Amino acid sequence: MLRETKFVPVQLNKIHLDGSFSGYASVFDEVDLGNDIVLPGAFKNSLKNRTPSDIRMLFQHNPDEPIGVWNEIREDQRGLKVSGQITTGISRGAEILELMRAGAIDGLSIGFKTVRSRKDLIRKIRKIITADLWEISIVTFPMQSGARIDVVKSRHINSRPTIREFEKWLTQDAGLTRRDARAFIQKGHAHMASTRDAASQVNPNLADHIRAATKTINPRSR
Repeated sequence: MLRETKFVPVQLNKIHLDGSFSGYASVFDEVDLGNDIVLPGAFKNSLKNRTPSDIRMLFQHNPDEPIGVWNEIREDQRGLKVSGQITTGISRGAEILELMRAGAIDGLSIGFKTVRSRKDLIRKIRKIITADLWEISIVTFPMQSGARIDVVKSRHINSRPTIREFEKWLTQDAGLTRRDARAFIQKGHAHMASTRDAASQVNPNLADHIRAATKTINPRSR
């Protein structure tokens, strides 16, 4: 069986102090961009056979980047409800948490194997009946529109990515060239640092705004 992934968006609503967050990793009965629907009960067997800590928390589905632990994973009427803790004691965890607070990272994604499914030939969709869940990642781009992170809590309210870390995010996740990323940082990083306390109000489409702003800063990027 092939490993698959399904994405859902993150909406940051609250920021507290203990480094945890919660939300939905999958939403039932919603057609995603891959024309799939996850049915209620799809994760029942996985949750019976695995504890939340057995299901890894990764960044961008990269097994080399575990960034925390899941404390609770359960199905409810809406979907797969999760709560977890990002490890802010490592630089990558602290960076990702700060980007979540800023709205720059806006997705969750489940990593799984389809055990049982059926196709709806009329609607041209696949219905996932049973899935073997093995990891849930924090990711940049969403696939489902209905799931949300309800709460994000930050242990280090005043922490933020270094310039090098921010440049890496701009090139890898926001899609900028290295030249454009450096131009953006030169023009905007100081202002962003001085306004970090307003991070919770940042528009969740930050990456799109950054790309648009970079075209203004550096006309060569057009």
